[in-house]
Amino acid sequence: MTRKSVLVTGGAKRVGAAMCHGFAAAGWHVVIHCNTSRDAADKLARGLDSAEVVQCDLVDLDAATAMVRKLAEKLEDWRCLINSASIFEPDDVDALDIETNRKAMRINAASPALLAQAYFANARSQAGRRVIQVTDQKLSNLNPDFFSYTMSKSAADIAARMMAMVHDGRDRVYTLAPGAILPSHDQSSEEAQRSHRLNLLERHTAASEVADAALFLAEGPLTSGQAIYVDSGQHLLNQPRDVIYLEREGNGE
Repeated sequence: MTRKSVLVTGGAKRVGAAMCHGFAAAGWHVVIHCNTSRDAADKLARGLDSAEVVQCDLVDLDAATAMVRKLAEKLEDWRCLINSASIFEPDDVDALDIETNRKAMRINAASPALLAQAYFANARSQAGRRVIQVTDQKLSNLNPDFFSYTMSKSAADIAARMMAMVHDGRDRVYTLAPGAILPSHDQSSEEAQRSHRLNLLERHTAASEVADAALFLAEGPLTSGQAIYVDSGQHLLNQPRDVIYLEREGNGE
């Protein structure tokens, strides 16, 4: 029997890897995309029931779309694309870094849009196809930190919503917005444990919860264009800075 397939970009590590585990446990064939993390991707694939690895630098937009077309030729029931890969590098509203911005806009915004377009143009599935764009709770809880990252995630979010207006039948587009899940940037694990509780429920949100939400979007009945936040209520707050800095400044109390 042909397995339903999912491609998870940035699937070798972190939240991407959690999604790969979640889909594999639910019986999906998982395609793990990586760039520099090939060893981690191969190790992850060996531990899953049905998986393979594809390697591509998403800065190279031509290579990214070629990767999708090649996969579409071999996957008979490619039901889901999850745009999870991203870069998270610091700059702020007073000091936009041009190179950081260039990479963020390519990897976090342009690449997901082109991958989704190529997916809908080439992938096969009689059961309907789903694109899940991973964004960030901070789009509803803005602060001036990680300026280029936030700009790029905003662009990705808007692009996904525009695509959902066209793909609103058997094919659907969703957004999935995690909160603080794993240590980020230069955080220690201790700092992360404290900062990740700066949400309405004062609890740490697990990567597995994001995976569960992604699986629900891929298999569930939601109409195109809907968004799910997995952040223990963080997006409902009005935090003046990223939680990395709130924790360090002692302003998270």
